[in-house]
Amino acid sequence: MPASEFKKIYDTVFPVIYRIAWRIAGSEEAAEDLCQEAFFRLYEKNMSFPNQDEAKFWLIRVVKNAALNYAKRKQREIKIYQKAFREDSREQISGEGEFINKESILEVREALQKLPARLREVLELKEWGELNYKEIGRVLGISESNVKVRVFRARGKLQEILSRKNTEANNVP
Repeated sequence: MPASEFKKIYDTVFPVIYRIAWRIAGSEEAAEDLCQEAFFRLYEKNMSFPNQDEAKFWLIRVVKNAALNYAKRKQREIKIYQKAFREDSREQISGEGEFINKESILEVREALQKLPARLREVLELKEWGELNYKEIGRVLGISESNVKVRVFRARGKLQEILSRKNTEANNVP
């Protein structure tokens, strides 16, 4: 492609594709880079078109696709950064609240010890090991549905033990 033809296409098409790239990418610098890359590809491939409109449409497609890819990549990066740098939104616990939490943890651990071993182990793997049902099944050599049943029964039994203990504590004079 002769330099004069390239310059003519550049001068007429750049404003159009820049606006498209800027709207999609949301950044002036990114839009400029995407447009520059599109024109570089046009020049590098030494493409020729029957008329200027064909070159314009080709450049629009190239820039549109590149801008969409850029926007998707930026969204993924934003999500990753938000996940990685998420601030701790938990509220600060007072000394009294910390004491109550420690007492509650001790109560739950004591109640867990009262559960049958087959129920206790699935609950420990689920809650403290943070394993999913399938992983627990693999570890214990049982089916995923059996794990679900055991977790359900363990939680029910644990709730029963804890509510019985609270009832007894409230009935003491």
